[in-house]
Formats: sequence, structure tokens, C-alpha cells
Amino acid sequence: MVSKQPRKQRKARYNAPLHIRQKYMAAPLSKELRGKYGRSASVIIGDTVVVMRGDHAGTKGKVEALSLKSGTIVVEGVSVSKVDGTEVPRPIYPSNVMITSLEMNDKRRESILSRGR
Repeated sequence: MVSKQPRKQRKARYNAPLHIRQKYMAAPLSKELRGKYGRSASVIIGDTVVVMRGDHAGTKGKVEALSLKSGTIVVEGVSVSKVDGTEVPRPIYPSNVMITSLEMNDKRRESILSRGR
């Protein structure tokens, strides 16, 4: 039996191995993609996304990097400036973006997405 306790849910998520953390990197799909591929998909580098929440809401860009360890993605054009003036990328949780176009160079990803529908 799986626990309902929030602390145990958080602990399981924090201690999860990387192949399980990949499942936490899903983001909702746009209305155009939703009819073909389902409700959500895992974000990969090269996908085009729109930020839906936060200070950068409405910003559109490609995914430049992702971190399974922290569960975040880096989107081009989403950055903050440091005190010395340099720009650093601002990590975003995948749940706060919407995928508008999918990177389909990988045959395995195509089969995974087509399996959903």
C-alpha cells in the first residue's frame, strides 16, 4: 500500500531515481497538439514552450537545458540580471509551461507519443 502522507510523498519524490524523475518532467500540450498526442508530454531539449506562470508569463522560447536533479528546465529568453549586470538563466518548473511544438528528431519519442493516442 502506498502512503497518503504528504511528507512521505515528498520524500519519495526527492529520493526517486533519475528514470522515475523523468516522469515528473511533463508539461501540458497546446490545444493543437492535444488532439493528436494527448494531454501532456515529457519536455526535452529543443521543444518550443510558452511560459504560463510567473514573472516571465507569455515568453515563448526553445528549451535549452533541463535538470532531472532539480526538476527544472531552462528556456531561451527567460533570464534574470545579476547585480553586476550579467544575465543568468532562470530555471522554471515544467508544470508552469505549455509545449507549443515538439522536437521530433527521435524515433523513440515518436513511438512514445503515438502510443498515447
